[in-house]
Amino acid sequence: MVCCAMNMTRKKLQDQGTGQVPALRFRPHHFLCSLGFEGKGYSDAFTANMTAIVMGQLRASGGADTVIEVVGQTDDICQPCPKRRGSKCTSQARIEALDRRHAKALNLQTGDRLTWGQASARIREHVKPDDLQTICAGCQWLDLGLCQAAVKRLHRQD
Repeated sequence: MVCCAMNMTRKKLQDQGTGQVPALRFRPHHFLCSLGFEGKGYSDAFTANMTAIVMGQLRASGGADTVIEVVGQTDDICQPCPKRRGSKCTSQARIEALDRRHAKALNLQTGDRLTWGQASARIREHVKPDDLQTICAGCQWLDLGLCQAAVKRLHRQD
């Protein structure tokens, strides 16, 4: 019943101009961030927003069908971030480097649309836990090991 209600809701939400389901907007590095998210963030507002997106949508029932559009600037996760300045970040050069490495590793381009299930499959196919040392170099969260543990769990699902 939930599945059918969700499908009806998605159809109601389709953009009338294109027929496409509204998508979450993610910059490339946020795919792996979402996989590894464990309730930590830059501020209470950021953490609440990230929790709503990751736990309330991506990891919720039917979350694999959530559509995500790749963007080349601040996205839905960035909105309440205290480091956001308009469509940029106070750490813009570091973030752009992270985005380039993630886009290359996951074969993502600005404008791509994929579901969370497709993104997870792409991560499983292209990223091994030890790859994060290179892909995520410069990320302040890397040393916590949350993303590496999440990638390991993803590979165990094979």
